[in-house]
Amino acid sequence: MPGVLFFAFFAVVPMLLAFYLSFTSWDGLGDPQPVGLDNWRKLIDDDRMVQSLWLTVLLTAASWVFQTVIALLLGVWAAGRQRNRAVLSAIFFVPFLLSSTAIALLFYALLDPNFGIIQENILGSSSGAFLAIVFVGGWQFIPFHTLIYQGGARQIPEVLYQAAAIDGAGRYRQFFSITLPQLRHTVTTSTVLLVVGSLTYFETVLILTKGGPGTDTAILPYLMYEAGFKSYDFGYASAIASFLVVAATGLSLILVRLTGFGSMRSTREGM
Repeated sequence: MPGVLFFAFFAVVPMLLAFYLSFTSWDGLGDPQPVGLDNWRKLIDDDRMVQSLWLTVLLTAASWVFQTVIALLLGVWAAGRQRNRAVLSAIFFVPFLLSSTAIALLFYALLDPNFGIIQENILGSSSGAFLAIVFVGGWQFIPFHTLIYQGGARQIPEVLYQAAAIDGAGRYRQFFSITLPQLRHTVTTSTVLLVVGSLTYFETVLILTKGGPGTDTAILPYLMYEAGFKSYDFGYASAIASFLVVAATGLSLILVRLTGFGSMRSTREGM
């Protein structure tokens, strides 16, 4: 019950209020005025919305590829029982303990063209700014997904590898024929968390690029921020927020359905 009440008060109620505000016009002062579907029509006709949606999808896809590949390999490696792997795993996890704001400020200083470690204006180019956001996000969240894959890899029965070794399977064949298939539910879990997290990415974009150069990194959460806290159009900002909630929920359900994760069939059947 405490968990349910906490989730209801801090998640469900704010989402319902945001959905209500999406049908109103409100500048943050006074009472919201009902405007029907005006904000949603504006959402559909807004050219910046189309660009931000594309950038958000691109950021999500790039983040998934970058983080999943590295986290999967690190997680499988860290699943070993050696002491040095346990120590390194603990060190790798440190970036996740830092706040997104602190990490963004750190990399903003490191990427400064005048005083940073790279004497080039990386954040001043469209591709450089986008790749910087992908890298900074990966640097922070790869440790979390590594921990997920480490736990999943340690659940794989050792007898499978022993049988494969007897049959002459090498390390790479064992990885693709045993490790990856056994981690399919783990990949789904990590993917859902990563996709939802990428759709709500905000602090790094605000601090590193402020949506720039121009509007080349203005993803949906940043567009929502501009609408609410620069234009004081909280009704339109709430419509963007409601769209993000629906999109994230829909993508998560599709991933669960397509991967068969919802049936929760054990990967250890017959063991």
